Amino acid sequence: MVDLFAADSGTIGNPTVNISIFGVFVLITLVITFRASRNNNSAADYYAAGRNISSTQNGLAISGDYLSAASFLGIAGAIAVNGYDGFLYSIGFLVAWLVALLLVAELLRNTARFTMADVLAFRMRQGPVRTAAAISTLAVSLFYLLAQMAGAGGLVTLLLGLTGEGAQAVVVAIVGALMIFYVLVGGMRGTTYVQVVKASLLIVGALVMTFWVLGKYGFNLSALLGGAAEQGGEAVIDPGKQYGISGASKLDFISLALALVLGTAGLPHVLMRFYTVPTAKDARRSVVVAIWLIGIFYLFSLVIGYGAGALVGPDDIVAAPGGVNAAAPLLAFELGGTVLLGIISGVAFATILAVVAGLTITASASFAHDIYASVIKKGQVRADAEVKVARITAVVIGAAAIGLGILALQAGINIAFLVALAFAIAASANLPTILYTLFWKDFTTQGALWSIYGGLVSCLALILFSPVVSGAPVNPATGKSTSLLQDVDFSWFPLNNPGLVSIPLSFLLGWLGTKLSKEEPDVDKYAELEVRSLTGIGAEKAVPH
Repeated sequence: MVDLFAADSGTIGNPTVNISIFGVFVLITLVITFRASRNNNSAADYYAAGRNISSTQNGLAISGDYLSAASFLGIAGAIAVNGYDGFLYSIGFLVAWLVALLLVAELLRNTARFTMADVLAFRMRQGPVRTAAAISTLAVSLFYLLAQMAGAGGLVTLLLGLTGEGAQAVVVAIVGALMIFYVLVGGMRGTTYVQVVKASLLIVGALVMTFWVLGKYGFNLSALLGGAAEQGGEAVIDPGKQYGISGASKLDFISLALALVLGTAGLPHVLMRFYTVPTAKDARRSVVVAIWLIGIFYLFSLVIGYGAGALVGPDDIVAAPGGVNAAAPLLAFELGGTVLLGIISGVAFATILAVVAGLTITASASFAHDIYASVIKKGQVRADAEVKVARITAVVIGAAAIGLGILALQAGINIAFLVALAFAIAASANLPTILYTLFWKDFTTQGALWSIYGGLVSCLALILFSPVVSGAPVNPATGKSTSLLQDVDFSWFPLNNPGLVSIPLSFLLGWLGTKLSKEEPDVDKYAELEVRSLTGIGAEKAVPH
């Protein structure tokens, strides 16, 4: 095996070459963003790319949004270290798209609006529902951003060999500032084009690594699994290494599966992509394109993860700067040296840029469109003023994500696991309300508020008092706990993912709040929403110009 780490710095490869290749990818995405910014002339351009993205382009962009640092860096690391149990993330992420395709994609596009709250508030009292939806969107986006920032910081520190906490914090801050810049300049159109390029590069890069790894084992998957078992033990090819240790870990797996499968259909930045295409038919087609691309990529991730486990070894992966999230870059260096490392790391960084841009614009649009324009200004606001508020919000959200990302990076938490928490929040706070709004004519404003706030608060509270924040056991390989906060323990909830409790609770609260509500449901508004969501008739009249 190649000596992966330089003697003193802990870096891999040549830092100058690493950063040079890295910089090329950043420059390419900057050029794309600047060119796209020329067409940002209205709120529809900034929020929804003018609604003229084709289904194929949008399918690639959805893949770019979805195949985040968690999918590439986090899942590869999870498979390398935990084997079969790590691959369960891929299965959950992929199956989730069936829920999105069958239940929400076409219906949401037919409403022809900018944000999730436009749908929820259509037949409810505008102010309270928009405010609740915006708060939920901000919470989901922050958790998702937390994972991306940690992934970006870990990637750059690996390439530069930076191990001090202060240096890592500076890296995360610089990376975060760059990501915010993309959103301020490019808007949704620039973000979409970056995501299309990034998704294409990521899938091609994963394809190259997959064939390279298989080639080393005579294109025999069994031989590859055998090599991984030699390095990590037989447990990596058997179910249960991570989620079969105890009864609590088995419940944790069920909770994780619920969050992953139901979370996608409630992710605000994914839902917002449905508004960038001309018609509902294009929305449906773009989801089908995305499913194919994402499914193929996750098959590649299986080979990449086991390849990292076999050729690099779990111990070296965990000990590297960036921890378990360093598996894919370490494998790239093992296969093709500094050049392949630089290319794969550049692709991974472009991945993070695109995802963070999509998340940030979604969160900022939600605040500017739903709270500022619709609640505070009662719809009496110029489009340019609304977009200005969205840009200011993007800076604030980015700053918060930088701070949380520093904590996550220094704790060494797997970013696929962090993203799963964002999925749990989306599945708890957003999905029940979306489904009730679209399919239950008696649903009321009180039911919507109980569902959103109940799901959000319960999910966040259970995360706060779980081992994710404090009390996780110390990892012998790193000498540190995997909790966000070190050396404290106020955890009492045993599961790492709260979906098993918070998702059913949100559905229950939505039903209970409606049944106990004294307001009469607006049946006529529901009928109008039903016709619009199923047929698209009248939808375009609702689009602000």
